[in-house]
Amino acid sequence: MILKKLCIWLLIFALWIPGITVSAEGGEKASENQVAADVQAPHALLMEVSTGTVLMAKAADEKLHPASVTKIMTMLLILEAIEDGKIALSDVVTVSEHAASMGGSQVYLEAFEQQTVDTMLKCIAVASANDACVAMAEHISGSEGDFVKQMNARAAELGMTNTHFANCCGLDDDNHLTTARDVALMSREILLNHPQIHEYCTIWMENIIHTTARGSFEFGLSNTNKLIKQYEYATGLKTGYTSVAGFCVSASAKKDNIELVAVIMGGADSKSRFQDAITLLNSGFACCSLYQDVNRVALEDLPVVGGTQEFVPLEYAESFSYVSTDGSNLSEVKRALDLPEALEAPVTEGTSVGRIVYLLNEKEIGSSPIITAASVEKAGFGDYLLKTMQIFLL
Repeated sequence: MILKKLCIWLLIFALWIPGITVSAEGGEKASENQVAADVQAPHALLMEVSTGTVLMAKAADEKLHPASVTKIMTMLLILEAIEDGKIALSDVVTVSEHAASMGGSQVYLEAFEQQTVDTMLKCIAVASANDACVAMAEHISGSEGDFVKQMNARAAELGMTNTHFANCCGLDDDNHLTTARDVALMSREILLNHPQIHEYCTIWMENIIHTTARGSFEFGLSNTNKLIKQYEYATGLKTGYTSVAGFCVSASAKKDNIELVAVIMGGADSKSRFQDAITLLNSGFACCSLYQDVNRVALEDLPVVGGTQEFVPLEYAESFSYVSTDGSNLSEVKRALDLPEALEAPVTEGTSVGRIVYLLNEKEIGSSPIITAASVEKAGFGDYLLKTMQIFLL
């Protein structure tokens, strides 16, 4: 009898454990699927750009072949190299024999042909040119292999934990894999910090000039992202296709003050990937409202005890944005400063000393760090003596 009861309890316990796991997974999915939108593609993710809030995810962490969506990282590194002063848009790039030999999507660059960085960016963003990608990789890093190492290092910095790049253009390779979530992360980075990308990926058609040993002739670029014409809020970003990867797109769009990116991976055909992206974007715009603290509370200087200065100025470390999908009245967001009464010297510039807290319906929805805007050294005997003399002289 005792043995029978023990078996029953063991059976109940065994059934209960999977239930906890399913419940935990369901909770996580519910938190990311704030937008109720059905898409045909097996993998998808919708993200609000300013906050990085995931609004919808469908099998978003499964490793996949990304095809030419890879080029988002390539373009990100190009724009970062420009920002860092390593290269300029006007720089002339000489095409190597290796770059000219690239198959797949290309603009038929010839060996030893020269084009500017600006033109190469257009070829990549508009025509998804593999040859232009490799030429730029070699121009920046010396070789495609070294550039790919840089791509993987940047992916790690962005938290793209399920990504490994094997080339700079997206050709199928067993070791060239990413996820819908990771694509959204690199898309957010380029959209948030390099908005000039829109100048390139919203070009619908444009001609470039090939100048080779055979003479000069025009070549037409046509945007592979048909959403630029089909969807009024479209701002980019990149398509991709191979027979292994299926039809992919990272589609960015902006309406009013809300910017979204919809990632579709493994679509059955070109039309359905664009329709899936539109479905996600429309659903996101329909339910999202964005709060941005643009008129921030003025920060008073904070007293410093035992320092060469009696006060230290403060500043906000970063901006603050919050996305709501539940219809909350964001005009009711309240702010509260959480700061100490004083600091003790020495104080180092950039030290986090408190935060501004944002509340909605008495619930904290986020915060932003407050840091010191200057350094204050610890006062010594000479400082105290000088201060005493100044008091007497007054």
